[in-house]
Amino acid sequence: MLGKKKREKAPDGSNKIAVLFVDEMNDLQSQIAEHFLTEFYSDMYEIRSAGPKNDCVDCELVAVMYQNGHDIRRSTSKDFAAKNMITYDYIVFLQKETYDRIRNVIPFKGKHILKDFGSRADFKATDDKELAECYTSLTETVKEWVKETFSSPENLEKIVI
Repeated sequence: MLGKKKREKAPDGSNKIAVLFVDEMNDLQSQIAEHFLTEFYSDMYEIRSAGPKNDCVDCELVAVMYQNGHDIRRSTSKDFAAKNMITYDYIVFLQKETYDRIRNVIPFKGKHILKDFGSRADFKATDDKELAECYTSLTETVKEWVKETFSSPENLEKIVI
């Protein structure tokens, strides 16, 4: 049942701020964001990712991130019916198209944040090297945004839509 799992505690004993990253299939941007928020700030945030649909995590993303020292090989794509869902403070949409389509019907409560990182269809690559560069660029862009945006919980209130 949605929203029934107990929330994790921060080191100071308070509830961690619960964040859900969303992209359409939970296979690309949301996986990157979940990985880096966990890496940088897991002491402050309880982190999940999901999508209205699920698929396998993008294989090229897994390979490129691994080559760049970030191991997401155990990541799995989840939809909104996943068993580990909780009550969220913030729902972070990483694709505008998905936000526009589901913002009023998403099955979770929480403040909405939108940061559109586009989609795989936006990649302009004519060979494997260029494709790897597209994935690396997306990974670095999401990484820097997560690092800066989530460094302080007060930052989040400023970008709620």
